[in-house]
Amino acid sequence: MISKIYVSHCHSDADLAGDLCTALYRICIESLTSQFRYTCGISRTAWASFGIRSSECIVPIVTSNSIFSRTVNMEIGFAKAIDHLIIPIAEDGVEMPFFIEDVVPITFSSGGFANAVADLIRIVRSLTRLEWLRVRCPICGEEMTQYLTPQENVDRAIRENRYLETACSFCEAEISLDPRTFSPITD
Repeated sequence: MISKIYVSHCHSDADLAGDLCTALYRICIESLTSQFRYTCGISRTAWASFGIRSSECIVPIVTSNSIFSRTVNMEIGFAKAIDHLIIPIAEDGVEMPFFIEDVVPITFSSGGFANAVADLIRIVRSLTRLEWLRVRCPICGEEMTQYLTPQENVDRAIRENRYLETACSFCEAEISLDPRTFSPITD
């Protein structure tokens, strides 16, 4: 069962990591990363070690920026050494780091990161039972918890290039969701 994922990324890919962590939050998966939290008295290395050990999976974001990052390579090496599940998301055309060169990554091209997030969520859903979806209503701002749409319906919505539809349990407004990341669509 996957309930916590460690997201490995370099500083310049913080926006991608933020998008991924937000999507994971929406499907009630906790995410950790050495770039997001600093705790007084705990080094970044100790935080990364704790985060990787306490997660069930590591998702390195491999880009032309991160391929030379000591932090990303150290986190991948550590996860490999403790035999963690590693599911890389890689930018098209970027060579995989040494420790995971045998792993087939989820790939994305410029502007297509949401598709990679959808592929990761599909993989996680095949490995664990996910039941809940967190949605913040773009109208009233309230956060609600709903049953997660079955994967078959999500896949169909992606194929047909349409949104998932739901309603706010507070203000009853109709809400459209991006089926790849479950983010509310605001016009």
